[in-house]
Amino acid sequence: MHTRHIGNEERRVRLALAHRLAPSARADQPEGVARSLVALHGTDPATVYLAVGARLADPAGTVGAVERALYEDRTLVRMHGMRHTVFVFPAELTATVHASTGLTVAARARAGLHKDMVSGSDGRLTPEWLARVEEAVLAALTRRGEATVAELTAEEPRLREQFTYGRGKSYETPHTVGSRLMRVLGVEGRVVRGRPLGSWTSTRFRWAIAPPHPELPPGKARAELLRRWLGACGPATEGDLKWWTGWKVTDVREALDAVGAVRVRLDGDATGWVVADQVEPPGVEPEPWAALLPGLDPTAMGWQERDWYCPPELRPALFDGSGNIGPTVWWNGRIVGGWGQRADGEVVWRLLDPSGGREAREAVTAEAARLSSWLAPTRVTPRFRTPLEKELAD
Repeated sequence: MHTRHIGNEERRVRLALAHRLAPSARADQPEGVARSLVALHGTDPATVYLAVGARLADPAGTVGAVERALYEDRTLVRMHGMRHTVFVFPAELTATVHASTGLTVAARARAGLHKDMVSGSDGRLTPEWLARVEEAVLAALTRRGEATVAELTAEEPRLREQFTYGRGKSYETPHTVGSRLMRVLGVEGRVVRGRPLGSWTSTRFRWAIAPPHPELPPGKARAELLRRWLGACGPATEGDLKWWTGWKVTDVREALDAVGAVRVRLDGDATGWVVADQVEPPGVEPEPWAALLPGLDPTAMGWQERDWYCPPELRPALFDGSGNIGPTVWWNGRIVGGWGQRADGEVVWRLLDPSGGREAREAVTAEAARLSSWLAPTRVTPRFRTPLEKELAD
């Protein structure tokens, strides 16, 4: 049987359309963006808004539209997902994410909390004691609707209790029961992050009881999550899939079989996978496009193997020491530079790859103006600073 070849140029065309980056592919609402990308990276709260704004046909109301989807309509939900990371998902996908990835992560998180708490308190704090605290916290949160950890602690003082994490190690630090417990309840899908304190760029969130969702068989959920992600990001390698999901290789392969994924050949003779109805090339060719994407954008962080869209020589300027990507400038499916904001809010950018010439510069200039038009007067400092972003922001 013939194995179709999908080269880098075609992958960039697919990215432009599926990720709503070409102007003709842009969405009308934040929910459309989230569904197209499957997940919006939420570790840095500003990333969610900036990622959506870059993909809306009219970004003028980005902040209000995203806040409405998150906190009023609840069509988007911020929760822990793949790799123990916070994402924003379409609400209809929460049960799938929880069953496919959350259950395993949650079991590890719960066991880790019990172990650290008992050993770090010389047995004073026990799992049975924690269960009573949990019950009181969830009851308080149900009554309040939303609350910060500080507000919950005022009602349930046992959240202030401390234990020593990493006793005797170089990283020994005191942990409070409140901060660890809320994180575990989050990965267990029992609570979700609500409205932040302050503006949309704030990292301080209130907590709320998670909306109910059906319990799905993990294998079925893994197949559904992989089908959606491969539909948005295929072709992808097995390594990409394992990295993005955080699953074991056996789980990835079972899910590939379950969805009937089709093997294709990538540049460099690598093996990739696509869903069955996306084997052939896209039926349309996107117009030339530029984009200014935020740090940790789901497109920039979508694959483990990134050479086809991010040249290795650009990475020292665009990534921090932990592998987090900063704000990037794109031209026709490739990262060509980075951007930042000065103290007065001005959006500034630099091309590290000038091969696009005058056309690329004009398109990037237009995108920078488009970003400034809805971002002003807010200044966004990425949670993870990168060399080029720091330099541009000075």
